[in-house]
Amino acid sequence: MIGNINQAVLLIIVANVLVSMKGFSDYSFLNKYKFQVSSILSGEKIRMFTSGFLHVDWIHLGFNMYTLYLFGSIVANRLGMPNFLIIYFASLLSGSLYALKYHKKELYYSAVGASGAVSGIVYSSILLYPGMNLYLFFIPIAIPSYIFGLGYLLYSIYGMKNKVGNIGHAAHLGGAMGGFVLTLILSPSVFNTHKLIIFLLAIPILFLLIFGDKLNKN
Repeated sequence: MIGNINQAVLLIIVANVLVSMKGFSDYSFLNKYKFQVSSILSGEKIRMFTSGFLHVDWIHLGFNMYTLYLFGSIVANRLGMPNFLIIYFASLLSGSLYALKYHKKELYYSAVGASGAVSGIVYSSILLYPGMNLYLFFIPIAIPSYIFGLGYLLYSIYGMKNKVGNIGHAAHLGGAMGGFVLTLILSPSVFNTHKLIIFLLAIPILFLLIFGDKLNKN
């Protein structure tokens, strides 16, 4: 299967593995380049990008890279390598920006991981192929990708509000928003074929943009 992987996707995976391995063995390196609210607000904006290539352990890295492997080539082969890279890095940035906005009062909040960028790629693939069937966690029932996408957004909103697990839900949501918007810009033809799907997926995103700040109030 590795022979079928798009070269841009493979390059991103290799970069994540190499940088993450460095972080596994060098805590000062991890600490210097991870996402941390206080450091970013103090001017270290580069952390919003570098944190996306760091992971806490092999399980974290493996899950993100396997998801990118599954969905990345779908986007790259449909839209081309340059557009895949635009969506990937724009989703990484939008995930970091939304996490920074949501956690701006938590100065010691920190995070690492490619989840924001990967979420953007997953959402891009859903917009391009909303009828694609997904099989999750050994469930023998196919789930249409747009149903998965809608459920993922709603769960992430719930998880962000209720701080479920040690997961950067805000970065996931920001990345998904980035992938959603960039795909519509780079492939406007989806408006002609998937209007209902776009509308359904846009509802929770619009909710976040309008009421997102209120979710962080206890």
